Formats: sequence, structure tokens, C-alpha cells
Amino acid sequence: MSARPTDNAGEPQGERLQKVMAAAGVASRRVSEDLISAGRVTVNGTVVTELGRRIDPVHDRVAVDGTAVQLDTSRRYVMLNKPVGVVSSMRDEQGRPDLSRFTAGYEERLFNVGRLDAETSGLLILTNDGELAHVLAHPSFGVTKTYIARVRGVVTPQTIATLTRGVVLDDGPIAADKARLLERSSASRDSLVELTLHSGRNRIVRRMMAEVGHPVVELVRRQFGPLHLGTLRVGEMRDLTKVELGDLLTISREKDTK
Repeated sequence: MSARPTDNAGEPQGERLQKVMAAAGVASRRVSEDLISAGRVTVNGTVVTELGRRIDPVHDRVAVDGTAVQLDTSRRYVMLNKPVGVVSSMRDEQGRPDLSRFTAGYEERLFNVGRLDAETSGLLILTNDGELAHVLAHPSFGVTKTYIARVRGVVTPQTIATLTRGVVLDDGPIAADKARLLERSSASRDSLVELTLHSGRNRIVRRMMAEVGHPVVELVRRQFGPLHLGTLRVGEMRDLTKVELGDLLTISREKDTK
């Protein structure tokens, strides 16, 4: 728990916790006071029940019922359903369609969290929060991503078992955290497979499926950590809800302290 900030004369500095919570959109100041009094609010991991508690919104971390709260209202978090044919870059040197077309309308300077190759569509997070982006994108933190792949051939249960047991690629062994067969068609000779991985290796799903003899025809990322693509249509984007953002920040903070 950090010490309460004071000025040179020893007077308390910072802002009152309930005021900061209200400004962050958690609840009205009165309801925020009720949450604090009920012991449902923590500051830097410690329960706070004192209504006069002052905090530093820049450095202190607040959570309500265990869910992280973003106090910095200048941060922006957007979900994009990236179309096929768009590269995961804000400026492509080869002149290919890039993400700048989606971020041009925002005042904030947004950037993408991780990448999807040009042939893959689906969930991509855009933000100006570098700390969160680092935790979510770096494979060492183990944030999972779920993909739906349409592949050539009729996938068998034995193949699904191989994917979870692991295969060896040019850059080393890799195993899916989860894998399941969603659909297979003897007529079209295609199968639909769901894969969940925490790896950040380039084109990893495509390479894994090719290794087991089922090249990818179509690939969509449906989930990133606690976020689900839902009904967001290809090419559309939206701000994360407060619940989604809370879940994302909570995971980010938990992993950042390990």
C-alpha cells in the first residue's frame, strides 16, 4: 500500500477516492461512497473504507469487487473486427490497406495490440494504453486467443488430440491450450476447428494446421482474453463496455504482478 501523498507542509494531497471513482464513470459520488463504506473498494490491493481517503489517480490502482477500474479517462479501448486484406499496421510501407482507415476518426493516437496476418479476420484491440498493450500482447504473460479455422480435409478426433498434445514446427514445439472439432463435411471435404492458444508466434494457427495435414482455408479470431467478438460485423468497431474493460484491466494487472 502506498503512502498517502502530502505536500511540503504535511497537508494531504491527491483527490478524494469517491470523486475519482465518479469521474471514471464507476458510479455517482454518493453511490461510490456507499461502495467504499461497504468495503467493496480496494486501492493498491488494500480495502479502503475511509471516505476521506485521497489517492493519486495516475499511480494508484483501484478495484471494485475485485474488478479493476481505469481512472485515466484519456485512455481509449476499441474492439475492431478486422477484415481480410487489411494488414495489422498503422502505416504500411507497401501501400496495402492498413489500420489507419479505422483510427482516423479518433482524437487519440491508437495502436493495435498484437497482430493478425492480412488473410485473417477477427478481433483486434486498438488502444493508447501502452502498459496494457504490452501485457496482453507479450506471449510470456499467457493471454489466450481463440480462433475458428475452416480447413481442408475431414479432421478426426485423433488430429484434435495431436493438436493439444503438441506438434514440432521449424521454430520449436507448440501445443494448443484447447482444440475441438465444430463441424466436418464429407461432401465439401472441409472441417471447422476451434483452437485456443496463448502463443504469439507468427501465423501459428496456419502452421499448426498445415503440420497436421489440414491447411487453413479461412481463419477468424473470435476471442482475445476475456473479450468476445460477438455480433460485431466485419469492418465495424466499438468502444469496450465498462464490464469488458474491467475484465481486461483485471487480467492485465494480475499478470503484470506475477
